Amino acid sequence: MAAGGGDGVVKHLLLARFKDEVTPERLDQLIRGYAALVDVVPSMKAFHWGTDVSIENMHQGFTHVFESTFESTEGIKEYIEHPAHVQFANVFLPVLEKALIIDYKPTSVN
Repeated sequence: MAAGGGDGVVKHLLLARFKDEVTPERLDQLIRGYAALVDVVPSMKAFHWGTDVSIENMHQGFTHVFESTFESTEGIKEYIEHPAHVQFANVFLPVLEKALIIDYKPTSVN
């Protein structure tokens, strides 16, 4: 199947840099809110996040990575349209200085 097809696991990556005025406490609330979506959005199967720890200094200012796992590209569509995601995005997106989102299908080289 061609890349971007509906079948198979799809990863949704969000690279983020938060605005300077976002306090650590607020950031913690936002991350907890993001993680809570996995319990209310049926198509969202897993959620992981972390901060940049690279020594290569090629992060282009991005400080955080958020990874969500879905069973299909259709699952991502359902997630994007889900009322809980829409409500969360309306709070989360305005506090970002910049963001980059990539959806991809993990592939092994065999």
